[in-house]
Amino acid sequence: MAENEIMYVCKRTVVSTKPVQPGKHHSLSVLDRHMEKNHLRVVCYYRWPRGQEKAGEITKRLRESLSEVLTHFPIMTGRLIQNDKGHWMIKCNDAGVRMVEARAKGSVEDWLRSIDRGREMMLVHWEDMYYKPYFWSTFYVQVTEFDEGGLAIGLSCIHLLADPTCATMFIKAWADTTLPRKMLAPPFFDPLPPRRPSNRIPNHKPYTALIDHYNFSLHNSNPSTDGKHTTITLAFSDHMVQACMDMTQSTAAPNKPSPSPFEALAGLFWVCISKVKSLRNGLLNMSICLDARKVLGLHKAFFGNCMIYNKVHSDGLEEHELSQAVRAVGEAVAKMDSEGIMDLIEWLEQNESPTPPLMNSCDLICANLEVVHIHSTEFIEKLRPIQVSYYVEPVFGMGQVLIFPAPPGEGSLGRVAMVTLPEDEVIKLCEDELLLQFSPTILMGVNKTHA
Repeated sequence: MAENEIMYVCKRTVVSTKPVQPGKHHSLSVLDRHMEKNHLRVVCYYRWPRGQEKAGEITKRLRESLSEVLTHFPIMTGRLIQNDKGHWMIKCNDAGVRMVEARAKGSVEDWLRSIDRGREMMLVHWEDMYYKPYFWSTFYVQVTEFDEGGLAIGLSCIHLLADPTCATMFIKAWADTTLPRKMLAPPFFDPLPPRRPSNRIPNHKPYTALIDHYNFSLHNSNPSTDGKHTTITLAFSDHMVQACMDMTQSTAAPNKPSPSPFEALAGLFWVCISKVKSLRNGLLNMSICLDARKVLGLHKAFFGNCMIYNKVHSDGLEEHELSQAVRAVGEAVAKMDSEGIMDLIEWLEQNESPTPPLMNSCDLICANLEVVHIHSTEFIEKLRPIQVSYYVEPVFGMGQVLIFPAPPGEGSLGRVAMVTLPEDEVIKLCEDELLLQFSPTILMGVNKTHA
């Protein structure tokens, strides 16, 4: 049993090496507040030479570098308080993050050969918000050393303060501090940019599609908890992603630009999961989620929520037609421009609900995490993650698909997809004929071979 394979050594509080300036506070944006009910988990696995260091030495070194890097991330060591409007904000009081230290039997390779969602959750500690938020840590770190070689680093946090890009940014900064070397991308804690008067289009009419989608979520956030969900991780090679892109391009509009890897795989899962759920009249409802930092002109090290959701419209699409599904995803992506997103932000600020919704409570969610690039993270020279997992929790509605880059050795188009569905549907998905055409490798889940 996995419970007997993990020994939790201790849980401690780690603070920054330099105290935060007294009286410092950090306000949260409307995009931050909109994600209050969700939390993130990230797990990175590393090969680590057995016997090179005594048990606990690696953890000690990581604990010390964690304390150093937290100096640059004061909101992570702060605590939640409410302002006079009842909105959450961070009091930067250097109360610290919680760190769990653990040991696991066997090697990291042994662990990965039999990994599933339940086992992986044991490597990334999380605690729900206390009834007294001021005493609750918003970030948790877990370091697990494997007796026969290997290391797992887990990070969890409330989505209110960070999106997957932020989580990745912090892990990379922590690694840079550990080696040690200069932090390549210090975080930026600037507010979201206001719409510039010079950028306003004359007689501008707000882009209502994004607003309508968020408005629907505000009034229809009734999560269904029927059935137990599980997660499967599928790896697609560079060649197979290219094949998927080519298939949708050749049968659709050959003169149009080729779909992106995300658009091709999002369309693929949209069609396959619709079949798995036995929808015979068209495709199920799906929303995509994209990082908007580049679109909004923000610095890539902007620390805060910048993931935007949009509905993919399936009206008029033929049943289970892949090329049409991919084209619909591409159209939804193209419409998420700067003006439309700023329209959404302004609308949210004027129509903010006292009870934030769950953005993943109704549709199938397909999130593009292609900007995370976590595979370059080195806590020791030339040792990069051999496998990485991301979770946006909890998962309700139709399920969730997270798509992010594969390790560099898999080619520039290689992608990893983490799919969370009810258990019986995961099994059916692995047997889907269309999915099998692209030969994904199962990294986590049922029967860890080719799907």
